[in-house]
Amino acid sequence: MNLRSASRAILPVLAALCIGTGALPGPDLAELWGRIWPILLFVAAMTVATDLLFAAGVFEKIIAASARAAGGRTLVLWLVTVLLAVACTVFFSLDTTAVLLTPLVVLLARRAGLPPLPFAVTIVWLANTASLLLPVSNLTNLLVQEGLQLSPAQFAGLVAGPALVGVVVPCAVLLLIFRRQLAGRFSPAPPRPAEDRVLLYCGYAVLALLLPALVSGLPVALSATLAAVVLAVLCAVRRPGALTVKMLPVAPLVLALSLFVLVTAAHAQGLDAFVAPMAGTGEGFPDLLRLAAVGAAGANAVNNLPAYLALEPSAASPLRLAALLVGVNLGPLVTPWGSLATLLWAERLRSLGLSIRWVPFGLAGLLVTALTLPSAVVVLSWGR
Repeated sequence: MNLRSASRAILPVLAALCIGTGALPGPDLAELWGRIWPILLFVAAMTVATDLLFAAGVFEKIIAASARAAGGRTLVLWLVTVLLAVACTVFFSLDTTAVLLTPLVVLLARRAGLPPLPFAVTIVWLANTASLLLPVSNLTNLLVQEGLQLSPAQFAGLVAGPALVGVVVPCAVLLLIFRRQLAGRFSPAPPRPAEDRVLLYCGYAVLALLLPALVSGLPVALSATLAAVVLAVLCAVRRPGALTVKMLPVAPLVLALSLFVLVTAAHAQGLDAFVAPMAGTGEGFPDLLRLAAVGAAGANAVNNLPAYLALEPSAASPLRLAALLVGVNLGPLVTPWGSLATLLWAERLRSLGLSIRWVPFGLAGLLVTALTLPSAVVVLSWGR
């Protein structure tokens, strides 16, 4: 049993025990549910919507058009991959980028006769580090937005500088590491005709309406749910085979809910007394960097979501919450379990027959984290 399978089996049982034994008191459980149900609904609806957009051929067409736009230049193709990874992460979340773009860019590289590893690593690094700009980009962001009652524009204003660092620094390291593989030219593969043009163009229309809705200030769960319903109706008419129960992200939702319950129960049993001394206090640069570093270490140790939940009470201001997001969003690049997106990415690569050497991967991720976190915190401190 691998780590992901073990966590799926054990964590829900532990969460149920916390509720059954009273380790998580009833009022705390009710407060937790009132806070997280819109977030879980958004995750479910967004997953369904993106899966149906994929089934409609929207993402494959975007990737193919991007390859043609590169004009046969490998470096330009990589830059286009960067733009797609950033856009997908910002508007659809890091997990969506890992699940949908990973197979597309690997297959695109193979069709063009290019090594897929530079493109695959670009996807997973940016899925994590580009997930800071909007509330929808990461589940941790939604928790901060909900707690501070910020609009998407206000949230972006708080983290815009660090979010830019989270894209620029990893890309600079990627260019340094893969400079030889990204040189030269390639021959674009011929485009494939759409299986259903009506469904494809309807998918384009839904996507064009969904993106501005996600940043409009409307409840993101409402926007994602409406998009999922419209796409489901379209697919029921045009391509019913695309509608399956497997679209529902049951396992990730159960895992997230279990982590919420476990960490909330730990807080009820005195977790703050253990965590607070490590997180420190204050809003000076050393204080913010300390909090970000503890968040990154926690993310790589146990996963970014429980790391955020454990440290959230110690980040009792917008600036400290932003520093915590810097740590748990930009930092989980060292271990395979640092974020769910990395686990999903690795699983997709295995299904494509592409293996990852985890020691070099972790060392490179450690380098990126060591460069990104201080830079992002400096920008955060200057911009306050």
